[in-house]
Amino acid sequence: MNRPAAFIFDLNGTMINDMEFHSTAWFDILNDDLKAGLTREQVARQMYGKNEELLVRVFGDSRFTPSEMAAISHKKELSYQKAFRPHLQLIAGLPAFLEKADRHHIRMGIGSAAIPFNIDFVLDNLAIRHYFGVIVSAADVRISKPHPETFLRAAEGLGVSPDACIVFEDAPKGVEAAQLAGMKCVVLTTMHGKEEFLAYPNVVGYIADYTDPLLERLFI
Repeated sequence: MNRPAAFIFDLNGTMINDMEFHSTAWFDILNDDLKAGLTREQVARQMYGKNEELLVRVFGDSRFTPSEMAAISHKKELSYQKAFRPHLQLIAGLPAFLEKADRHHIRMGIGSAAIPFNIDFVLDNLAIRHYFGVIVSAADVRISKPHPETFLRAAEGLGVSPDACIVFEDAPKGVEAAQLAGMKCVVLTTMHGKEEFLAYPNVVGYIADYTDPLLERLFI
């Protein structure tokens, strides 16, 4: 594997291990407030893309007005942030990995389906915004992952060709988005097992966290 020119990180489940907190926040709102009657497993299967897209998948496209979806989304994010704040930290090894990438002049960006409100919550509370030359959020794209727009915009913002990027992802649909963008991918096994990614030829490795020796290959 040639040394990459850029790293593009998904956020949730990839930089911070918070997906269970998102899932719980959605589970409570979907069932307690909106009476969807979903199991935790059913909620977990919907945990991708924009909040509005999730609501449409669950309830159809005529149940809520845009303003109603925005209010539901905001309530969910406030609940998530309140619950996760005491646990907010980067995944093990990531602080040192970001510093090393910066020393090696590897450009870095974020390509996430998260809204700016949540991205700011992470970057500013952990004081890591300075590492990232571009941040692509749900507000910046027309179509969410697995469409490749998120990662293509990130590469464009970093001034790097897609085939010179390594994406860090934790979800199959994110890996698919990277593949469609022409990018290789390192998978974080925070929420999904290796067997869920076997269909994606762009995966170059699996890691539990950023202390994995496999990552040394990226700096050679």
